[in-house]
Amino acid sequence: MTTDVTDTGTGTGAETGGPARERLRRWRLVLGGEAADGTGCALSGRDAAMDGTLAALYGKGDRPQSGRERSAGLGASAPSVARWLGDIRTYFPSSVVQVMQRDAIDRLGLASLLLEPEMLEAVEADVHLVGTLLSLNKAMPETTKETARAVVRKVVEDLEKRLATRTRATLTGALDRSARINRPRHHDIDWNRTIAANLKHYLPEYRTIVPERLIGYGRASQSVKKEVVLCIDQSGSMAASVVYASVFGAVLASMRSIDTRLVVFDTAVVDLTDQLDDPVDVLFGTQLGGGTDINRALAYCQSQITRPAETVVVLISDLYEGGIRNEMLKRVAAMKASGVQFVALLALSDEGAPAYDREHAAALAALGAPAFACTPDLFPEVMAAAIEKRPIPVPDTV
Repeated sequence: MTTDVTDTGTGTGAETGGPARERLRRWRLVLGGEAADGTGCALSGRDAAMDGTLAALYGKGDRPQSGRERSAGLGASAPSVARWLGDIRTYFPSSVVQVMQRDAIDRLGLASLLLEPEMLEAVEADVHLVGTLLSLNKAMPETTKETARAVVRKVVEDLEKRLATRTRATLTGALDRSARINRPRHHDIDWNRTIAANLKHYLPEYRTIVPERLIGYGRASQSVKKEVVLCIDQSGSMAASVVYASVFGAVLASMRSIDTRLVVFDTAVVDLTDQLDDPVDVLFGTQLGGGTDINRALAYCQSQITRPAETVVVLISDLYEGGIRNEMLKRVAAMKASGVQFVALLALSDEGAPAYDREHAAALAALGAPAFACTPDLFPEVMAAAIEKRPIPVPDTV
């Protein structure tokens, strides 16, 4: 846990004791005031209050609080937790608040308190909180569901603002470039392909090429040009990926030239395509947790493909297969042989390298379908490459 303790506005900082005192203060906040911390630094005012919020979450043992000792626990009541949530927003920046909220849910078992409306109104909304709410969806009382939907909608709308414009611009360009024409206007000429196609018309005496055949970018019409199938693993470890994929699914569905289908699966398969106009409905249609049967999900997706050469299938899964492994790989091979562009994402999130089945990832790579983790910012480029049938930009970290 890393916290920002550089500026708390108290009288215990550098202004009263210089740089050495400030270093001791920071170490005191980090170490928590145990007898052996060696700082000899007492806290007061805002620093003491900050230390109390940290002690409630990261303190050791169940000792009663006395002096500067830490003891873990926020109490069992929603009011005490709500006060703590307000305190951490007072003392720490938003990015740290979100980390502390996740730690509180994991370390202190606060997930059940999120079923209370007043608690949901107090928390800082982010992708991870949405994942927690979705996992609690079936247990959520009716009085809480509207508040939960409001929290989820806020996060979804923020993500759409961040991702939608760039995604549409990138994919519109890819669709235009994928529609090649032989009588382009001057500003639509693809000079690299035109030169390559006319090398045989090189005139040495003039040191130039006569472009007898022009190749250009077409302009994507309003009719459907490409079909995209998002096949999303909804096991508990994929929560953040489900949130991002649902937002991207809604963005893709808003583009007339892309026919988008969204399928979620565990051991069962659910087609949520008819809910793509509202990603919040999509998210509440998922059920995080349970097993995984990738083969069954891919079988369903394969049955929905009508134009293989114009279809991109994106499997988002950690590849821990509970179904028939060999059948899954045969299905991927068959789709690729028919002309489908197949992309396997181990995660679609900002969380870094995920845990995944390395044997299955290697098997997919051998079929020409590399499996890699993808950030939301990279996803539009990945989709553009798949639409244009060019090499997928796999991150170097894979």
